[in-house]
Amino acid sequence: MSNQQVRVRFAPSPTGGLHLGGVRTVLFNYLFAKHHKGSFVLRIEDTDQNRYVEGAEEYILDCLKWCGLHPDESPVVGGPFAPYRQSERKALYREYAERLVAQGHAYYAFDTPAELEQKRKDIPNFQYGHTYRNEMRNSLSLSEHEVDALLDKGEPHVVRIKMPVEETVNFNDMIRGHVSFDTNLVDDKVLLKADGMPTYHLAVVVDDFLMKITHAFRGEEWLPSAPVHLLLWEYLGWKEQMPQWAHLPLILKPDGHGKLSKRDGARLGFPVYAMNWTDPKTGELTPGFKELGFLPEAFLNLLAMLGWNDGTDQEIFSLDELIEKFSIERISKAGAKFDFEKAKWYNAEWIKRSSAESLKPHVEAVLQDKGLTIAEDKFLLKVIDLIKDRVTLLPDFYQQAGYFFQVPGEYDLNAIKPKWTDAKTDFFNELVSVFEASATWEPAELETTFKALTEQRGFKIGDVMLPFRIMLVGGKFGPHVFDIAALLGKQETINRIKIALQAFTA
Repeated sequence: MSNQQVRVRFAPSPTGGLHLGGVRTVLFNYLFAKHHKGSFVLRIEDTDQNRYVEGAEEYILDCLKWCGLHPDESPVVGGPFAPYRQSERKALYREYAERLVAQGHAYYAFDTPAELEQKRKDIPNFQYGHTYRNEMRNSLSLSEHEVDALLDKGEPHVVRIKMPVEETVNFNDMIRGHVSFDTNLVDDKVLLKADGMPTYHLAVVVDDFLMKITHAFRGEEWLPSAPVHLLLWEYLGWKEQMPQWAHLPLILKPDGHGKLSKRDGARLGFPVYAMNWTDPKTGELTPGFKELGFLPEAFLNLLAMLGWNDGTDQEIFSLDELIEKFSIERISKAGAKFDFEKAKWYNAEWIKRSSAESLKPHVEAVLQDKGLTIAEDKFLLKVIDLIKDRVTLLPDFYQQAGYFFQVPGEYDLNAIKPKWTDAKTDFFNELVSVFEASATWEPAELETTFKALTEQRGFKIGDVMLPFRIMLVGGKFGPHVFDIAALLGKQETINRIKIALQAFTA
């Protein structure tokens, strides 16, 4: 790194939900900036007014907040290079577009949408570039007088870059190394639209320059645009200030064939968005990792490991550890296959490693959503500690812990009835008497008492242990049964045995 302060940016378009690939781009930007004590900038690229979606910007901000990836500069927090919405910077882009036209590196194009559509029909794979530009209605094919007349009349027009012919454009990508492009294969991209808004190509270059961005991370799908951007940096005289680029590998479908999409998630039953997104036009809900029950720490951890590792076998990283260990050199060139089972493993590991105190608000929300009342915090914290090792997604806390807050509404009688006997009824009635007489109520003593009575009555432990568990929790699940009984307390355990006996013997 040079002495220049590192400045990176995430520049999403507010057009819908935030794909996990987008969050990974944010994460890699953030880790790189923080590793180098730099700044992370959020810039909203809302120049495409046709695709702008109401609520999408707020959604992006909410996603970053949930993930804990807080921008140093943004439309909300402000900063020295405000404004951070491109629509609010509209006035400054035309100046640069006009400068390019004056230099001969760009030109006015007056073709109507209908004329362009006709051209595409007439010529298969039509590209508005060096082959056909002189056949079109633009300032290269028209006389200066005609162009001035059209401009004076206010004729709708765009500004296009004039791609050079038979040149090679090169740059060094921080992940891919040397990359080169043949300019003949690139069309004359629109830089300024008829409504005066810049396209991504012009705006990203102007804003990266004005905001002093030093490193630009983006998905590899943007590689084909690189020659246009490289030339703009050169033509505007800013080549020395151009950020270093890193084009991140794609996140692939689970089978490795092609980029992971929203449709793949819907087809295979897992989310691909960070948080639930409801399309305001169609009302269609696309599920998110947050609402499915992922911890943000686990979500960031699994994203970091899609295409990066620290060179060891370590898989669980906190955000601070990721910041400390992150390096561009460890990002893979190859795409990373998304594995939802592995994603759930990360979440389970993070739940295991989290303190009961940090999990408490999540578990409270899950239980309250199911209508359960939580009597006291101390009891809830003990429950969380007892069962968190058995939980994969946060909603699992209801299935794994609901019985601590309510008597089972139903029992797995299929596991009980076929082998139930009067002798078992007598055993549990006596167990109630023994428990009522118990002076202590600790798991080890309860187990000793239970096993002694089992032996005395001539049962195998398995004959009565499963019914005891089902009496307390309703089914064949949960942690060690004497831990459950100890936590439920003496009176509640006895009450549950009595209630269940009525169901078992009915």
